[in-house]
Amino acid sequence: MKILVTELMWEDGIDELKRKGYTVDYDMELSRKREELLSLLPEYDALIVRNETKVDTEFLEAAKKTQVIGRLGVGLDNIDLQGARERNIPVISARNANATSVAEYVMAAMLDASRPLSDADEDVRQGNWDRKFFTGYELNKRTLGLVGMGEISHRVAKRAKAFGMNVVGFDPFVAPFDHVVQETGIRQFEKLEDLLKASDFISVHVPLTKSTKHLINRDNFPLMKPHAYVINSARGGIIHEPDLVEAVKSKQLAGAYLDVLEKEPVEKDSPLAQVKSIRLSPHIAGLTIEAQSRTAMLIAEEVDSVLNGSQSLCRVN
Repeated sequence: MKILVTELMWEDGIDELKRKGYTVDYDMELSRKREELLSLLPEYDALIVRNETKVDTEFLEAAKKTQVIGRLGVGLDNIDLQGARERNIPVISARNANATSVAEYVMAAMLDASRPLSDADEDVRQGNWDRKFFTGYELNKRTLGLVGMGEISHRVAKRAKAFGMNVVGFDPFVAPFDHVVQETGIRQFEKLEDLLKASDFISVHVPLTKSTKHLINRDNFPLMKPHAYVINSARGGIIHEPDLVEAVKSKQLAGAYLDVLEKEPVEKDSPLAQVKSIRLSPHIAGLTIEAQSRTAMLIAEEVDSVLNGSQSLCRVN
């Protein structure tokens, strides 16, 4: 059987598939070569993608032999799940494989905001020694607001609590006795507005859907504390980016850490790139060596299971 990998996949997973006897064709840039990709699809029994490959109607119609699609990650907004279901093509995701890495990214963002060591290093190398300017603040006793309370938020909350932070959350789909609340002591809010008012840091952990698109926008930026930071490691489009730029410029909030954008990669003349207190990273929150290996191995194992007629615990459709 043949498997096509259209984006970055750690070698552990590719080697595992080959060890199991599959022919694996791997081109980490194939998602950006649409016509070539569509022409290749009819040959393959399984497809492995990330977030850049658009698995739409055109894609699914071309994938005539495909028995399973593996998603190297958990976001699914690039995949037509209904279309795959209608064609009886299981879609599997790397459930929780990168959750720890994303949680640590959120902690790194908060630590960078409170103690900007890279800025201090740059300033010292320019001959300065401004100890007062680089006096930071502690995370201890600060409030972290989690928008969405799934597995990643659970892990963020545990780490934030270890720093002595207060943790609050908003998620209309989480009940008071669910594990993320009971095991971490998160204080739940019934309204997003109340969380935004209470938080020193707001970290977004929801999927991109019709109801979450531009969830954070000009209507609720004024509710935030002027020293607050927004952190988005979920999906671009949840935060309305032009509104964010204006809010930071007008000092309605201190800044933001954006790992995901509506349009990736960011354009050089993007207003986001012109505001220093909006920190950008290239969609790497879940990309650590350990998470890459776990993700690749999980998808390799689950794709193999489906191709051999077994059910996958990671199936999402």
